[in-house]
Amino acid sequence: MKLQMHSIHFEADQQLADFIQQKVDKLETFYDRIVEGEVFLKHNNTDGINNKTVEIKLFVPGSTLFSQEDAPSFEAAADAAVEAMRRQLKRFKEKQLAH
Repeated sequence: MKLQMHSIHFEADQQLADFIQQKVDKLETFYDRIVEGEVFLKHNNTDGINNKTVEIKLFVPGSTLFSQEDAPSFEAAADAAVEAMRRQLKRFKEKQLAH
């Protein structure tokens, strides 16, 4: 899967990019028709502990799936966003099989 990563207002290191790439690549085991994906990494301006945001957008035939999660670290936010995306992919696949 072709995955584009965008870090907004900062430069993400290669280790973080590789971690997220590995996590998102595992989503193909749940639905193999993913065309491409985008990941946005942002720092929130909030003073709370969950000040890192990861947004994942996956393009599948006929639809676009999106998940966004906040956490204290980008790794934790990526884990939560990938888990939310996994649930969406399974639900999307079930709908496709029902038609």
